[in-house]
Amino acid sequence: MNKIVISGAMILAASTAYAAVVPAGVIKAITSKVTVIAAPVTAKLNGVLPPTITGGGTGKAIEPVPGAVTKGLLPGQGQLEKIASNFDVKKLLVPSWGSGEIASTGRPDVVGAFRFMCSAGQVLRDDPIVFPGQPGKSHLHQFFGNTAANAFSTYGSLRTKGDSTCNNILNRSAYWIPAMLDGKGKVVRPDYVSIYYKRLPESSPECQQMGKACVALPRGMRYIFGYNMATGEADHFYFNCDGPTGKPAWYPDIVAAAKECPVGNRLGAIVAGPNCWDGKNLNSADHRSHVGYPKWNDRGQLRCPDNLPYVIPTFTLGAWYSVDENLDRSGEWSPGTSTWSLASDAMPGMPVKRPGSTFHADWMGAWDDETMKTWMDNCINKLLSCSGGDLGNGTQMRGDPNFDWVAHPRLVDIPGA
Repeated sequence: MNKIVISGAMILAASTAYAAVVPAGVIKAITSKVTVIAAPVTAKLNGVLPPTITGGGTGKAIEPVPGAVTKGLLPGQGQLEKIASNFDVKKLLVPSWGSGEIASTGRPDVVGAFRFMCSAGQVLRDDPIVFPGQPGKSHLHQFFGNTAANAFSTYGSLRTKGDSTCNNILNRSAYWIPAMLDGKGKVVRPDYVSIYYKRLPESSPECQQMGKACVALPRGMRYIFGYNMATGEADHFYFNCDGPTGKPAWYPDIVAAAKECPVGNRLGAIVAGPNCWDGKNLNSADHRSHVGYPKWNDRGQLRCPDNLPYVIPTFTLGAWYSVDENLDRSGEWSPGTSTWSLASDAMPGMPVKRPGSTFHADWMGAWDDETMKTWMDNCINKLLSCSGGDLGNGTQMRGDPNFDWVAHPRLVDIPGA
């Protein structure tokens, strides 16, 4: 088995800086056309969360996440009941890199890392977080991960159904982003998607400086991150270019990135997930307020918000698209320009947004419990640098035999509303 070679632009996309977010100041410095403001104030939730927020389950308080809140959990809080995998886990593991070698240390970085690649999956007007049980209600999304993910997906359905475009079904989590449109009636599918989970080791004293403790991702968690459709706030994402004649950098939108990304290169859309959690809720009314991002205090310390004191693994998601002639590279844009854009940039009843300025992502976790524990115990807590689904213990997730570095097909028709 050959190790995956990470290009310069992909390294930029997965910076070793633990915050793993795009500072608003950086974005403001490189654009005057997109306004980036601070993350929203966390909303307070009162009483028992309704089923549409908890996302189903038994409706009772299940088990707490070790190291997080243990008392006073309400129905639907904590984490959902364990669902045993309905397949042979051992058959989906191989010796890491063919030899069983242990991943190298992540030092001098202060976080452990677990990385893998995904292929593009289904394209649907579904969103099981925002519009659960309402197929066709959402703007168009590009899914990857669980191949059975749709408007009706729950933690239980993801754990028991579907293949996976991310190595194999040890990771049946669902990931989705706005579909990329080429302006000519086609969806541009990403060649591949890179995902990087990172967190401080639980033994690091910085866990107690950043919050109360470093904890694992709970079963049944889901959230949205990146551009906020409800408030118009934009942060924690950027665009990039990778290839022989492209210029890698942090670009605020597709228009700016395209100017430096000729045909023959790949355009990247990168977004960083939250790494602070309230320790109780798997979801919230806005699908965001139960998680959030740390900020630097006046003593130069990275701190989670007081109401989100538990540090969870964050993941950075990068979708990479082969550039073609339909991507306008002038660096100029006005409504009506024929070029690439995201499905969320033009919403019914709303002004058309600058291409790429509404980039966001959704995630609904559905990992095999033991597999996630393995990469947490080894890659994260032993401060290793694991790539390609390497679990850090001499084993590796068996790769997807259909994975390629080029999308097949690359262009598909936009499905009817």
